[in-house]
Amino acid sequence: MAARQKAVATLPNLIRSIRKDRRRPGLSQPLPSLRRAFSLYDQINLIDNVPEDQLRFQRYTETGFTVNGLDYEGSLLCVGNLLMSWSPKKFSEITPESLSIFQIMRPIPEILVLGCGRYIEPVNPQLRQFIRSTGMKLEAVDSRNAASTYNILNEEGRIVAAALLPYGVSS
Repeated sequence: MAARQKAVATLPNLIRSIRKDRRRPGLSQPLPSLRRAFSLYDQINLIDNVPEDQLRFQRYTETGFTVNGLDYEGSLLCVGNLLMSWSPKKFSEITPESLSIFQIMRPIPEILVLGCGRYIEPVNPQLRQFIRSTGMKLEAVDSRNAASTYNILNEEGRIVAAALLPYGVSS
């Protein structure tokens, strides 16, 4: 934590000195190293400036999720920046019918991140085959990690979908 405070305190002085050097033409000095100011291990979040129209999971609870500052109860289905309530209440209720929207949706997401609830569950072969037939890849993880994975892929600009059960759900 002390290293981060030192880095944050050093940054304004560093920027001022760079700006000052820019104003004097003819001076060609190497830029000071930022290696001492910022460590790879510092907890600096560079992804906080997400566009307002982009979905971002901020929190999960036993019964739902917080997305862009709004609380949602129950299961959610997210495609790109579209968010909707989703009918399955437990993992055994996830069927090809519950994911049938992907048969008509275009463009097809490249990956479906399936949030299984509290624990990772094995995906039944029929469901796996259905997802594969739509052209998507499947990543089945617990809902906490599914929400994080969705955030990262969506922020990268990839076409991604997430089908999430609340974290409190377990088989």
